Amino acid sequence: MNKYFVRRYVVQGIIIVMALVLLVRLFYIQVVDKSYFLDAQNNVLRRQILYPARGPILDRNNKILAQNEPVYDIMVIPKEVKPFDTLEFCKLLGIDKAGFDKRFKKAVNHSRYTASIFEKQLSAVAFATLQEKLSEFPGFFEQKRTVRIYPDSVAAHFLGYTLEVNDEIIKKTGGYYRPGDYIGFSGVEKAYEDLLRGQRGVKNLLVDAFNRPKGHFAEGAYDTLAVAGEKLISSLDIRIQKLGEKLMKNKVGSIVAIEPSTGEILAFVSSPTYDPNLMVGKQRGNNTVAMYKDPYKPFLVRPIQAYYPPGSSFKPVDGLIALQEGLITPTTTFFCPHYYQAGNHRVACEHFDGPTNLTKGIAVSCNTYFCYTFDKLINKDGYQNRRNAFLDWRSRVTAFGLGTKLGIDLPSEKKGNVPTDTHYDKIFGKGRWRSSSIISLAIGQGELLATPLQLANIECIIANRGYYYTPHLIKAIGDRKVVKPEFKMKHDVGISPQHFEPVINGMQQVVESGTAYNARIKGIIMCGKTGTVQNPHGKNHSVFVAFAPRDNPKIAIAVVVENAGYGSSFAAPIASYIVEKYLTDSISKPRAEVEYMRDLNLLPEVKPKVVKPKLSPAKRDSLKKDSLKKALPAPKSVQVTAPANNKVVYLNSSAR
Repeated sequence: MNKYFVRRYVVQGIIIVMALVLLVRLFYIQVVDKSYFLDAQNNVLRRQILYPARGPILDRNNKILAQNEPVYDIMVIPKEVKPFDTLEFCKLLGIDKAGFDKRFKKAVNHSRYTASIFEKQLSAVAFATLQEKLSEFPGFFEQKRTVRIYPDSVAAHFLGYTLEVNDEIIKKTGGYYRPGDYIGFSGVEKAYEDLLRGQRGVKNLLVDAFNRPKGHFAEGAYDTLAVAGEKLISSLDIRIQKLGEKLMKNKVGSIVAIEPSTGEILAFVSSPTYDPNLMVGKQRGNNTVAMYKDPYKPFLVRPIQAYYPPGSSFKPVDGLIALQEGLITPTTTFFCPHYYQAGNHRVACEHFDGPTNLTKGIAVSCNTYFCYTFDKLINKDGYQNRRNAFLDWRSRVTAFGLGTKLGIDLPSEKKGNVPTDTHYDKIFGKGRWRSSSIISLAIGQGELLATPLQLANIECIIANRGYYYTPHLIKAIGDRKVVKPEFKMKHDVGISPQHFEPVINGMQQVVESGTAYNARIKGIIMCGKTGTVQNPHGKNHSVFVAFAPRDNPKIAIAVVVENAGYGSSFAAPIASYIVEKYLTDSISKPRAEVEYMRDLNLLPEVKPKVVKPKLSPAKRDSLKKDSLKKALPAPKSVQVTAPANNKVVYLNSSAR
């Protein structure tokens, strides 16, 4: 009897153990190990992502700047791959056997049971050849998507480009993006990514054993449609954008043109530039490496990232601040003897200007006049209170948009530099500096640095007689043409409108009879200011700022051409062509003159950098002079290409 009971408990124990094993295995299969579920699901169901088309980008006249073209990714589920003619498959894809093995290994490492990209971005023509035979290769299927194409190959720095997401981006976005997705990486593509990317859809297809679609799962009840990205209407005028890029070919610098009444950017030229189509397709990686090695830095967005002393283009700002402070009037005169005596050193002036008022000082770009004006600004409350006066001057300068980000709708904008009082305390000692110590600020030199966008924005302020709108590149969003509210806000700089007239009079004379005489436009009154910024690394930088027409201005512009000499020689003519083209859709200057400027090569020479080779340390028993010479090899010069300098700081100069 006892043996019977013992035997019964043993049998029950075995049954319980077997049941537990089965339950654990069932739990493992259904909960822990997804392979069976994925394998079964893939046998009958194919979940296909529908990628939305990115929103197109247009110019202000609805000319297409960026649109999409269809491409096909070849996807693979390694578990479903059966033996097939590998060589034929490679031939259809245009790859070799080694390339096939590399791609397949990567797919297996990703997952044997879920789909991943095997070959990306086949054109519609290339896919048409493969499509007929794709069913002969089990485990492989197509995934349709679109990629960017730029019909006119212009405005690369404005448009930016897209890149395939990596693990870091996927993690940073909380898993919104998936491997194979593309994201805006620079320019407008990045700034407006949330609007441009659209919304993904999904299509659930039933497939047979040969991977052939057999209709929608549940008659499409669980399918969703892809929603295309929003259309962006930019403020750019493709006519002057193209002209600007042609004129700046083989030159280093930038052109920024803005509509003063709205803040809409009409031209955004950064030179050297590149074809944005180079950042699309299978050769993108090679193209990127080549451009990173270019010593002239084509990826640098110069309108918002390159710094330059504003030079003489800054003089009207000092004049306006002094008028507002009541320190000068339009008739106040200072005598110019060809220089200004700043303490124990002189600031040269290019002319003997004699008695000079504000209008004349701007017209002839008199350094002496603006040094006197700056001295009054810094010493307005007495010698002992010059720090407070300097801080007041600085706050008024920053109100003009210098030393601060303007808030353009592009990533990575730089703020330039307006020096602080603590900066000068470090240089000269606390409280030991005076107006003569920092007199270079009077003529837009020294530590004062601005971006071309900031220079163009100052012209908007003068054109508007005291205010500006945030410069922006996207005029409207979507079919409803939504405008961001921050772009409608008026920024007042604290200068009364009547103070602008003598300044504008002087700027008109600059073009009609002064340093920019050759930039006159028939039938259009343009007000401008030339600048020649000293450059210790080579020839001076050519700068010109302007707006036109004088009354009811339609365009404000800043042109910077590095290493080009006087502002009147290159920057001013280029600006005049852009302004006239925008206002009249024509250029009245002789065609040969424009073509000469277009074809001129002003690229600064890239000086080779000598790198000293690493020297092997001398042996301990070779420390005597003669033996040390024997121990060390003779130095050899190694030439390395040095990048062009784009961030410059100069102290004292005469700039016109």
